[in-house]
Amino acid sequence: MSVDESQDSETGTAPARHTGAPAGELEGLAEQARALAEGRVTSTALVRRALERIAATQGTVNAFRRVRGEAAQAEAAEADRRLAAGERLPLLGVPVAVKDDTDVAGEPTAFGCAGEFPPKERDAEVVRRLRAAGAIIVGKTNACELGQWPFTEGPAFGNTCNPWNLAHTPGGSSGGSAAAVAAGLVPAALGTDGAGSVRIPAAWSHLVGIKPQRGRISTWPDPESFQGITGIGPLARTVGDAALLLDVASGNHEGDLHRPPAIAAREAAGREPGRLRIALSWKAPLTFTRKPLHPDVRAAVTGLAHTLSGLGHFVEEAEPDYGLVGLAFVPRATAGVGEWADRVPDRALLDRRTRGAARMGRLLGGPVLRRARAVERRQQTRIGALFGPYDVLLTPTTATPPPRIGTLAKLNGWRTDQAMIAACPYAWPWNVLGWPGVSVPAGFSAGGLPLGAQLLGPAHAEPLLISLAAQLEDALRWHERRPPGHPAPLDGLPR
Repeated sequence: MSVDESQDSETGTAPARHTGAPAGELEGLAEQARALAEGRVTSTALVRRALERIAATQGTVNAFRRVRGEAAQAEAAEADRRLAAGERLPLLGVPVAVKDDTDVAGEPTAFGCAGEFPPKERDAEVVRRLRAAGAIIVGKTNACELGQWPFTEGPAFGNTCNPWNLAHTPGGSSGGSAAAVAAGLVPAALGTDGAGSVRIPAAWSHLVGIKPQRGRISTWPDPESFQGITGIGPLARTVGDAALLLDVASGNHEGDLHRPPAIAAREAAGREPGRLRIALSWKAPLTFTRKPLHPDVRAAVTGLAHTLSGLGHFVEEAEPDYGLVGLAFVPRATAGVGEWADRVPDRALLDRRTRGAARMGRLLGGPVLRRARAVERRQQTRIGALFGPYDVLLTPTTATPPPRIGTLAKLNGWRTDQAMIAACPYAWPWNVLGWPGVSVPAGFSAGGLPLGAQLLGPAHAEPLLISLAAQLEDALRWHERRPPGHPAPLDGLPR
């Protein structure tokens, strides 16, 4: 089944507005951090505004699974005391959000599942790092069940809707984080990406989404997540904000299996990338399923390629040799689902598709899983041969605009997989490789729905990709566009 929204009249959609973002709005992560440090606003005011916006949109956007109202306000008051005493940290007093698969002390980690989950005793390593930088975690965002699908819907929490058009999904599985940022509830949020789950909702919500190098951000208390295919990454409206959150969140726990060398992401966002050789690819990896590319997506990515050429880069069509990379992805992904399903208190409440994926993971475990992991180095060599003649690979992030709510949620497992592959065939190979990618806004469909393009690189290439994304942002000014009904500015908040 192909998800194709080309004939949709987009009922309920207002055309995307092009509006400037005055400094007084304090919309961005870095902007809020700077205003706090300069005493122009208080953390109490910022957190109160975030909580009010969350409450006002839970009945429509439905971005959050858990809201830390009282705790966040108490932490904001403490941040104000620390700021008044002269303490300065990168995000001291700034409200942010994390996904429902990430442990926050005192909160359950349900990862989109129904049922009663016990509260966690301690923070995940990435949350510890956010707190060490002074950030205030206002809540945990919705994710589809165990992060399996490119939509954020389920009986445990309802439907998370796209702020650009509430009839459509913001994507998944980090759809709650993307919706929260796109709707202006928080300036930035973390998601996780196991098959494009940061990049897909970034594309469908008009955001920047970074999938970092495997291990760049610790997944502890898991030494690795989903057999190494899943990593944590930022979602933000601007490249600079995404890079700032990446810098703050990056680092390792001593128990992590993957420990890449450190980078300076925000510094890279302020650098020119130089003249690059960019391969433009339209071919999706072999999956033995139909994957038609929506004409609006092709047009948007072609336009982005023309912009890159105009910026002085050499762009030509070239295709990576993906081989049978999907045979390595499926055992790792389904094994990860099985491992997570074993943590659920009442597995009878799991979606039938989740139970099927968990069974598949157990069948493909052992020798099949070991072989799938053993071929990774050869896959990196084969696909990485592209990065001899080229510096960066440019592809669509998805093959279609965001589907309507409910398009995939009620299908059986086989039809869900077919529809998912058709809509999102481009992102997941980079999870097998463990390499970085950045999804950037590429424009809008004829019906006003956001579209995205991926900038992909070899191992440890985040600085180059971030520099290139920042250059594109300067040229295209995508961060100046807001969804219909964007919240009122921050001007006039009390200190």
